[in-house]
Amino acid sequence: MIKNFLEKVERFMELGGAKKDIALLIISGISLIFSIFNLIPLPFDAAWVAIILCGIPIVIEAIIGLISAFDIKADVLVSLALIAAVCIGEDFAAGEVAFIMQLGALLENLTVAKARAGIEKLVHLTPQTARVVFNGEEKIIPADQVELGNVIRVLPGETVPVDGIILSGQTSVNQAVMTGESLPVDKGVGDEVSSGTVNQFGAFEMKATRVGEDSSIQRMIRLVQSADASKAKIVGIADKWATWIVVIALSASALTWIISGEIIRAVTILVVFCPCALVLATPTAIMAAIGNATKHGFLVREGDALERLAKVSKITLDKTGTLTYGTPKVIAVRSIETAFSDDELYCMIASAEQFSEHPLGKAIVSCCKKENKELYTAENFRMIPGEGVAASVNGMNILAGNKKLLTANKILTPRSITAETEKYLNEGCTVILSAIDNKLAGYIVLSDTIREESAEMIQRLNQLGVQPVLLTGDNKNAANAIGAELHITEVHSNCLPEDKLNYIDGCQNSGEAVCMIGDGINDAPALKKADVGIAMGGVGSDIAVDAADIALVDDEVKELPHLFALSKHMMNIIKLNLAFSMGLNFLAIVLAITGILNPVVGALVHNAGSVAVIINSALMLKWKKKFN
Repeated sequence: MIKNFLEKVERFMELGGAKKDIALLIISGISLIFSIFNLIPLPFDAAWVAIILCGIPIVIEAIIGLISAFDIKADVLVSLALIAAVCIGEDFAAGEVAFIMQLGALLENLTVAKARAGIEKLVHLTPQTARVVFNGEEKIIPADQVELGNVIRVLPGETVPVDGIILSGQTSVNQAVMTGESLPVDKGVGDEVSSGTVNQFGAFEMKATRVGEDSSIQRMIRLVQSADASKAKIVGIADKWATWIVVIALSASALTWIISGEIIRAVTILVVFCPCALVLATPTAIMAAIGNATKHGFLVREGDALERLAKVSKITLDKTGTLTYGTPKVIAVRSIETAFSDDELYCMIASAEQFSEHPLGKAIVSCCKKENKELYTAENFRMIPGEGVAASVNGMNILAGNKKLLTANKILTPRSITAETEKYLNEGCTVILSAIDNKLAGYIVLSDTIREESAEMIQRLNQLGVQPVLLTGDNKNAANAIGAELHITEVHSNCLPEDKLNYIDGCQNSGEAVCMIGDGINDAPALKKADVGIAMGGVGSDIAVDAADIALVDDEVKELPHLFALSKHMMNIIKLNLAFSMGLNFLAIVLAITGILNPVVGALVHNAGSVAVIINSALMLKWKKKFN
């Protein structure tokens, strides 16, 4: 019988953290009820069960902190209050203090767990195995053993094990874990897929391009693991206050005992003076804000980033990939040859480019296919480095490229056409000239298009009192055109990485806090220098993401205003929590000194305040700013 009992105790102690804490609290709560109503005659006060189960861990932690690092925190004062209450025979008060302290700690842990649940699930979504195809044969190996260039087969319903490019097959992929998109995204040959996403319908084969620690899911996990609220400066301040409060509480308690001669008043002061709310409320507010940000597509590396973001007065934005999509699209086609319409010229050039490896050539082909235009068979394809391509389409010789290509083939460009194309070039566009059978036929214009949500995002940032500034490497005309369209009043063009760095440094020297958002390697120095760096996690480079404090996973810049508003709201909640907890402590101390509060009622009042501020912080998990 004793053996069975010991086995049950051992299994209980092996329960998970939250389950174990809940079980301890239930047992302790029942014991306190028994103590109040004396339901079962016992040779000892039933409140001792709560003292042992909930109080001893607090005392042990306080002793360890004092001995190992002379770390005076809230648990030191709580331990003193517990011991003092027991010494004067207030067993129920001691059990109640221990019980409510552990309840507050459990609420904090549950709040933090809920706040981080949205991002920590990434860790559990890491694929364990991969179907690698070797010499036509499929072999299942651990996902962490996949090497660059391996061909991987992914069946319907399976999770993509590493980042890669589809070699064969058509499918739809659920990218919710990475982008938050609720609908599957169609994928075909040449499309990229990310690890952690789920293949929904068709089987496909892919080539591994990022494996192990470099894969998308692992990059996100590294960001999650660094999201630690204890790094925030505001938490450090609360800890310092807690240390002083311990000293003041002991002094006030001793003086009250000396003057009044009533030790119960001194003990009550120790009970109500515990800075539980002050210490507990701040980290829960930060972690709740991080959890809220996660739901809106942000991965926050540390709580300190949100604290700093609340002070930002300027946000510097890169153009390509941030305000724009970062991928060129065909925006205009002009045929000057009467034998061909604009659409026919478009199809001829796209047909000639279909074997091209150049990003602009691929963009033309992709745009043509998306518009459901017909591509013709191309023969005798030639890539001419630095100039363009040549091919035979429907028996005609097609040239598509820059002016150098046409000059090399002795094809003249009329001044009127040169003037037309220069207008596009001044706006930051790219022009592909085309000739058919050694005669200029027309041109195609490609441009990086502005994101649909960029204009609204800029407007909302202005409403929040954050000034947007455009820092771009584009020429002056192109930069000013983007600035005018998005109503950005401060625009800096032809910026090299050091120019962006110098601009941010100048703002900081003048006392302005600056946030930088970018996506490329060239943005990494500015992201690191800024008070807060935000990287476009989807299209951004690894270096940019690593240099930033926050990553925007799904590249939805429309959520930026919410992040700024959330940071300001978080600081308001923290200040409210601190003011409320200190005000409640002051009131309870006055009542304890005058003898109105006894240890039992004092513990209830004080710890109810702790629970209140934790609940107030938890409300931020679903908070959302309403813009006009």
